[in-house]
Amino acid sequence: MTVAVTAGRLTGLHEIADVGRDPRRGGYSRHVWEPADLELRAWFAERAARLGLTVESDRNGNLWAWWGGPGHDAVVVGSHLDSVPGGGEFDGPLGVVSALDAIALLQASGFAPSRPCAVVVFAEEEGSRFGVACLGSRLMTGAIAADRVRALVDADGVTLAEAAEAHGTPARHLGRDDETLARIGVFIELHVEQGRGLIDLGSPLAVASSILAHGRWRIDVTGEGNHAGTTAMSDRRDPMVAAARGILAVRDAAARRDDRATIGRLHAVPGGTNVIPSRVTVWLDARSADDGDARDLVAEITVHVQDAAIAEGCTATVTEESWSGEVRFDPALRDRLAASLGGIPALATGAGHDAGTLAGHVPTAMLFVRNPSGISHSPDEHATLDDCSAGVAALRDALRGLL
Repeated sequence: MTVAVTAGRLTGLHEIADVGRDPRRGGYSRHVWEPADLELRAWFAERAARLGLTVESDRNGNLWAWWGGPGHDAVVVGSHLDSVPGGGEFDGPLGVVSALDAIALLQASGFAPSRPCAVVVFAEEEGSRFGVACLGSRLMTGAIAADRVRALVDADGVTLAEAAEAHGTPARHLGRDDETLARIGVFIELHVEQGRGLIDLGSPLAVASSILAHGRWRIDVTGEGNHAGTTAMSDRRDPMVAAARGILAVRDAAARRDDRATIGRLHAVPGGTNVIPSRVTVWLDARSADDGDARDLVAEITVHVQDAAIAEGCTATVTEESWSGEVRFDPALRDRLAASLGGIPALATGAGHDAGTLAGHVPTAMLFVRNPSGISHSPDEHATLDDCSAGVAALRDALRGLL
C-alpha cells in the first residue's frame, strides 16, 4: 500500500484544506476552541476511527488516538492542528496527517505493535489565541501554572477557563497530568522544516538536534493621549514614537549578536487615526543559541526600549509571557532514527515545538520534511508531495523499529 494521495497532496491534508481559511490574511487561522479548531478536532476523531483507533481527550484538551489499548511505555507520534494567524497548510497538520498515514501503512502490511502506540494532537501549540505557545504540552508537563493559564484572556476578553468550559474541558482539571505523561515511553514529532536548512543540505529529511532558547515578552509603552490636530509636536508624550524607536533597537541588538528578535504584533490604545495614543503594546519574540545569550539579548533590548521611552517622555515595562530554554534532543534516539533512515542529517532549529517541551521528561525526537521555499508561518509555506511521502515512510519505518 502506498501513501494515500488526493488532488496532489496527502489525503488528510486535502480533507482539511478548506477548514479555517482566512480570506483577509490569506492562509489559515485555526485557533484553539474556535470553530475551525473544533472542526479539525472532529475531523481527527473521525479519521482516527477509520483506522480503528480509540480517541480520548486529556484534562488539558489534548487529543489522543490509541492503536490498541492505552498503556505505559507507549510510542507516541503527532503534532498540532492549530495555526498562527494567516499561517500555512503544513505547520502542524503535516505531522498529524503523517502519523495517521504511517499507522495506516503499518496496518495494511499486517504489522501488529508489541507496545502501546498513540497519535496525539496538542492544543494551542502556536499560542495564537491566548498568547502562550505549546500550551497543551506545557500544562501536561507542569511547565506553566494552571492558575495562570485559567486567567489568560484572548483578544475578545474571553478567559481560557471560559473557553475550555464552553467546549467540554473542565477548567478545574487543567494542569500537570502525571498519569498521561507517565504513559509516554518515547515521543516523535514530524514537522515541516521552518527554514532553509534542508535546502542547503540537499536532503528531503533530517532529524532534529536542538531547539534555540526562546521566549515571548510584552512591552507596554505608556505616554499621554491627546488630540492629533491641536497638540504641538514639542508638547507630545507619544508612546508610538517611543515604541518605533524601540522596535528599531530590537532589530539592531539582535543583528549585532547574530541572534533573532522580532516584533510581530502591535496594539495602540485607543487606536484612532486622529488620536495620539495613550499606550502602545508590542510583543517581542527573542531567540538565541543558549539560555544565557537569549537572556542577555532581552536585557539589552529592555535597556534600549526604556531609554527610547524616556527620550519621548514616556515609560516602558517589559513583561515575560513565556520562556523555553535551549533543548537538546535525546542523542541515542536521534542517532538511532538517523541510522535507521539511511543516515539522514541532523539539523538544529530556531522554531519551538511540543517535542521541545516534552524533551525534559521523556526521550524525544523530531523529523523534519524539506520546505522548498524556506518560508513558514505564511501562506507561502510549502512541501512537495514527494517529500511529504518520504516523511510518512520515514515515520512508518521509525514506528516499526520502536513498536
